[in-house]
Formats: sequence, C-alpha cells, structure tokens
Amino acid sequence: MILVYITNPTKKEAQKITKLLLKERLIACANIFEIESLYWWEGKIETSKEFVLIGKTIEKNYNKIKKKIKEIHPYKIPCILKIKADANSEFLNWVNKEVKNSVLAPSKYLK
Repeated sequence: MILVYITNPTKKEAQKITKLLLKERLIACANIFEIESLYWWEGKIETSKEFVLIGKTIEKNYNKIKKKIKEIHPYKIPCILKIKADANSEFLNWVNKEVKNSVLAPSKYLK
C-alpha cells in the first residue's frame, strides 16, 4: 500500500482532485488537511496556506495518479509524493477491493 501526498492551493481544488481520483478508482479514500507551507519560489522564501490531499492506494496506481495530477493540477510544479505504508490486513483488503472495482460498480462506502 502507498499514500500519495499532494499539495493544493485551495480546499475546493483538493476536493475536486480527490473526487476525480475516486471516480477513476485510482484511490480508495483520501484525507484533506489544511497546512501552512514555507518554500523557496523564484529566489525567495514564500509562506502560504495550502491543503494536503493524502490518497490511499496501491503501488501500481502511482504512475497513473502522477500523470493525471500533472495534467489537471493548477500548480506549475505540483508536489506529488509516494509514501510506502503498511496497514492492518482488513484495511489493506478494503483498499485493494476499492481500487480494483470497475468505475461502473460504485462502492457502497462512497456516499
């Protein structure tokens, strides 16, 4: 299992990307957190409010997710991080089931 960490400029953008990844069955679920970011940009240190999307998925989906984010993300250089994770077997089984289901078979968990 992996976690995909993606920073976003607004909560609305993070939610939009999350819903797209869910609909395409690239992630099983996600969390969105408000954060304060400090970073170098164009020669100076910037501070901004951002929203992190942490998607739970399987390793084989990472390249598809990365490609999709690069196509739709509003940032010139989006942050897309892959974090390897382990979890309890019940959760791992659920994640595997949800990302492998067809888009035409909506999950009972997504309401």
